[in-house]
Amino acid sequence: MELFLDVLGETLVDTAKMLPFLFLAYLLIEYIEHRHGERIETLLAGGGRWGAVPGAVLGCVPQCGFSAIASNFYASRVITLGTLMAVYLATSDEAIPLLVSMPAYWDKLAVLMVIKVLYAIVVGFVLDFVLRGVLPKGLRGGYTGHADEVDCHEEHEETSSIFLAALRHTLDCHEEHNDAEGNEKPIWQAALRHTLEIFVFIFAFSLVFGMIVEGVGEDVFAEMLGGMGFFQPVVAALVGLIPNCAASVLLTQLYVEGALRFSSLVAGLCTGAGVGLAVLWRANPSWKQN
Repeated sequence: MELFLDVLGETLVDTAKMLPFLFLAYLLIEYIEHRHGERIETLLAGGGRWGAVPGAVLGCVPQCGFSAIASNFYASRVITLGTLMAVYLATSDEAIPLLVSMPAYWDKLAVLMVIKVLYAIVVGFVLDFVLRGVLPKGLRGGYTGHADEVDCHEEHEETSSIFLAALRHTLDCHEEHNDAEGNEKPIWQAALRHTLEIFVFIFAFSLVFGMIVEGVGEDVFAEMLGGMGFFQPVVAALVGLIPNCAASVLLTQLYVEGALRFSSLVAGLCTGAGVGLAVLWRANPSWKQN
């Protein structure tokens, strides 16, 4: 019990320090989404074969909507494969506001974002220019549709299972911004809700992680993860494929706690595309392409 209380107190203090920074980060994200959301969608759809550049930059915005929009645009052949992959690779989901809430990691955050943006642009250009003639025509995407023909939040009539209905509900990016009467909520309310949700997740994870480390021993735990060697980034990359913000929070927390190397964090956050992958499987009919 004494061990538990020590870890509980330390975890509460550490996570409470994040709250002001976390709230300000989400407030900025909500402002960008509300005031410039449509403009950003137009920019993403109008990039053509050079869309990897705006795709990589826009993917940096830690918000679920852009990777979902990119998936819908690709399924409707509005954007190219290179643009889609640039958005996916640049997306870091909740990792950015989490690292913003820790001033000691701002330098690492800057390096992380530069790596991801450059990597996303390079991969996008390789897919759209170098490998375009090699890729199957149906996989290339782009040039056959227009952005205004795509409804990112379109509801489908199929109700084949409870799971799909729940998934559609989860992927409705605008639902959280309206009250029961359909009126738009102030952006600070949505920012506060996001902040509290992530705070609870971080607190719970830090508490469990702290108990494990204290119980097993910090040296033993670090040696176990460090012993993965080459496979640590591979495992992190597989975790990143989980289409949920919990994956990016988990990877970031493990990095902050010293359990993951920076290379593993980059690997996991590059494969992580938020809900974009889930939307792709829903919107794009070809499972082979997906």
